[in-house]
Amino acid sequence: MGSHRRSKKTGAGRGARAGVLTAAAATAAATLGTAPAHAEPQDTPQSVGARVDRLYTEAERATERYNRAGEDVARLRGEVNRAQDRAARTQERINRMSDELGSAARAEYRSGGIDPSLALLLTSDPDSYLDRAAAVTLAGTHRAHALDELRRARRALAQTRAEAARSLAGLERGREAVGRHKRTVQHKLARARQLLGTLPDSERAAHARASRDGRAPGTGLLAGLPAGSPRAAVAVLAAQRALGLPYVWGASGPSGFDCSGLMKWAWAQAGVSLPRTSQAQVHAGRMIPLSEARPGDLVAYRADASHIAMYVGNGQVIHAPYPGARVRYDPVGMMPVSSVTRV
Repeated sequence: MGSHRRSKKTGAGRGARAGVLTAAAATAAATLGTAPAHAEPQDTPQSVGARVDRLYTEAERATERYNRAGEDVARLRGEVNRAQDRAARTQERINRMSDELGSAARAEYRSGGIDPSLALLLTSDPDSYLDRAAAVTLAGTHRAHALDELRRARRALAQTRAEAARSLAGLERGREAVGRHKRTVQHKLARARQLLGTLPDSERAAHARASRDGRAPGTGLLAGLPAGSPRAAVAVLAAQRALGLPYVWGASGPSGFDCSGLMKWAWAQAGVSLPRTSQAQVHAGRMIPLSEARPGDLVAYRADASHIAMYVGNGQVIHAPYPGARVRYDPVGMMPVSSVTRV
């Protein structure tokens, strides 16, 4: 998401020390969430650019937390719906069993009840009585089983309702997390835009070009380098179709993307379902050395894998860089590579 440019060294002496102190103060203020949104008089284009890069990096990490929270909300919503469906079906079963047992009890009450031995003495047909008694005993056993089943169903219903309540509580916490991460992203991006607005047009353009040249790769999949698999070739072609589309944080296409959203969308065109976040996408396949990367492989950046791109060969990747930029080619070494994954 960030421009990922490498900070240039300033000149030695008092001016350099002042620049270092300004950057340190900005870093501390950003950590506390109170960094100034405007450029200080002693700021240089380089220090402003460094602060913008840092804000973009922090926003990207918050975006991945936003995406992960969104996945959690979707999972919990499914759990709640399934638990409520189970509870409804169990309640219908309990109602049905209760009605059946109630009908049997009322019928037994209406038939009256006298001591079985006395009834045998009074009957004119003992054989017929014994047959009926056996049937009554069998019916009683059936009712006992039905009562046990009813008790088990009621316990299962209580457990299902408790599960639903826990999932609902988690769902509410997840919704709060989504909103919190969204506000964090919006705040950092707004500050970055304000800082960029303090730069002259030429400096803003230079900042956008800073550690990347946007060179297009060679013909096809680059110098005859084969893709990691036939599906990877399809994913690369899909990512190439997205070139020029805008970075939109939290989006996974088709008209805009954040970094992990682009990877998920491109691989979906090849029939492969990737997780939503860059940290999870790292584990969506087999990790390989960068030296063995082939078109379609996922390249994760930074120690926390908070940015991800698709290798296309010739030392280039396709990715959604940062807000205000569009899906583009960039050098694979634009930032420290943390891992390469072959899906």
